[in-house]
Amino acid sequence: MISFLATTVFVFLIYLVLTTASGDLFLWSREELIIGAVFSIILGAITRNMFFKRNLRMLNPKRWFLFFVYVVGPFFWGMAKANIDVAYRVITGRINPGIVKISPKLKTDLGITMLANSITLTPGTLSVDIDEKTNDLYVHWINVKKEALEKMPRDYKYVCGKFPDWVRRVAE
Repeated sequence: MISFLATTVFVFLIYLVLTTASGDLFLWSREELIIGAVFSIILGAITRNMFFKRNLRMLNPKRWFLFFVYVVGPFFWGMAKANIDVAYRVITGRINPGIVKISPKLKTDLGITMLANSITLTPGTLSVDIDEKTNDLYVHWINVKKEALEKMPRDYKYVCGKFPDWVRRVAE
């Protein structure tokens, strides 16, 4: 029941943000609030087990704050560095593409998904596959370095920097 309520409220809040300033009752119209509530209840009933499967750890405001810090800080910084590196590689033609295996030691599906998405959103890398038994990721990398290959899969810092450490703080 708690997961249903939490999911319904979360979906309704997202709906309110997406439809802000569309009416005359506060910032929304009466009809829009009713339709939003109905859709939120339906989606809450359908997806309650997807968002809050076993526990409600992602409702902790500290985790949301850490997620915000991760996105604004290390993730954007990693993306900026990767953009410059990819631009350099495109201009010079110095690429050595390959697929590498990394072992970030993440335990939850949310953690693995966050890391895979962070890697895929960063230019020059693409998450290709996940080994579901060990939670290892296979990543296509635009410039595979020899010293990195010697330390893979344990030393993932070459491919994704401190992303797994931040994801561990947020999702686990």
